[in-house]
Amino acid sequence: MLNVIDYVPGTTILHRLNPVTKLALAASIIIATILSDGYAALIALLLLTLLLGVYAGTATRLFSLLKVLVPIAVLMLVLQLAFVRHGDPVILFATTDGLVSGTKACLRLLGVALPLVLVLTVTKTTDLANACVEKLHIPYKYAFTFTTALRFVPVFTQEMNAIMEAQTARGVEFDSKNPFRKLSLMLPVCIPLLVTSVGKTDATALAAEQRGFYLRTRASSYRRYPFALRDAVCGALCVALIVAGIVL
Repeated sequence: MLNVIDYVPGTTILHRLNPVTKLALAASIIIATILSDGYAALIALLLLTLLLGVYAGTATRLFSLLKVLVPIAVLMLVLQLAFVRHGDPVILFATTDGLVSGTKACLRLLGVALPLVLVLTVTKTTDLANACVEKLHIPYKYAFTFTTALRFVPVFTQEMNAIMEAQTARGVEFDSKNPFRKLSLMLPVCIPLLVTSVGKTDATALAAEQRGFYLRTRASSYRRYPFALRDAVCGALCVALIVAGIVL
């Protein structure tokens, strides 16, 4: 089963950018999304992320993530409509200010979540960690912790599915429509998942120590990640996105 953040091989310019440049691109889109206050800018930034995903061949991953985020965005919209009471009434308990703040919050949620996923789908986690250590001088243990956490996401997902299938075979109804009952059924499943995660964490730590984890330095990587002209062009685009976010 493929995970939404699994690496998708490709030869596009986005794939060939320096991993640090890809992070800067994602960060600039996120910052511009947070700073922007107009609908046109928020929608344009979201479309930019989706178009980059289509260009890099990772659009299916982004749209699958959208299926998860859209219900959360709708819930956020309902909460904004319920608690923001300023403005003129529109329909039922909704007001003009609540509708504006709610829709902008939804667009910001989608615009902030997608860029980082896009970067992870076009960058190998090892390259991302090594480039951050080499170019940003981040201690290797922090970069290793981040990439290891990303690798464990699909592993824990598979473990969770296996536990749920085993419980379903014993008659547990996880497909209940009642959200409170479903939550009460999910909580006991977290206990064996927690035990499994602790065991995997200990095994990973022991394996890392046996391979000289604490001897790793910035110069230990056999690969180098130099910046190219395309990285400079992308850097200028990042600055332009942030400026556009401030202006618009």
